[in-house]
Amino acid sequence: MLDLLTAVQRGLHTLLTDRIGGFAQTRNLAVLVSMLPFGIAFGTVHALTPGHGKTVLSGYLVGSRLTPLRSLAVSGALTVTHIGSAVLLAVAGAPILSRTFGMFGRAPTLERASHLLLIGLGLWILVRAMRGRSHAHDQRDGVLVGVSAGLVPCPLTLFAMLMAIAKGVPEAGLIFALAMTGGIGLTLGVVALAALAAGRWLQERLKENQTRLRSIGRALDIGSGAALVGLALYGMVQA
Repeated sequence: MLDLLTAVQRGLHTLLTDRIGGFAQTRNLAVLVSMLPFGIAFGTVHALTPGHGKTVLSGYLVGSRLTPLRSLAVSGALTVTHIGSAVLLAVAGAPILSRTFGMFGRAPTLERASHLLLIGLGLWILVRAMRGRSHAHDQRDGVLVGVSAGLVPCPLTLFAMLMAIAKGVPEAGLIFALAMTGGIGLTLGVVALAALAAGRWLQERLKENQTRLRSIGRALDIGSGAALVGLALYGMVQA
């Protein structure tokens, strides 16, 4: 399955290069508009590949008490930050890029900041759960988790923005980034709702035994906090 997604993404990558190059030559608005559905499809497929905070998102939401709408807000915060950080890095220009980038498409400084924020949030959730105050700040925590996980910029959006800027058509990069936000947001939204449903299903199975339900709820909170810390530490080691 991963090989298929990689092959599809490679083809879309080639198509993206052609579209941006074609618009740079012709300035045909039809080419620019056609990037919207193409970018949404690209974002949906791209978000299915490893990364993009799916593990962090699902690990947090499976133990949360958020409503479906609030869960979508968490995935939305992750998506907008993930795409927005790439756009801002590209627009910021060469001085920042030369200091910040190691390998192409990566921003080590932002990655470290993301990992440190996730570790802090994970530890806070752990401490709060152990003190018996598991869900007092779920809504605020959720948005912070989304923003922290999304600080790692999307490499494909960054590639598109840099190429568009180099060809003198930054608007093409921005249109693609907007479309990518929709596609990635769609995939992450489904992941968020699925994780929330899994947690609710477990709660429903145990609702007749309130003592066990409270214990499971607390365990889920502790697991969510530990998962955030563990994933962030793993990311720091692998960086």
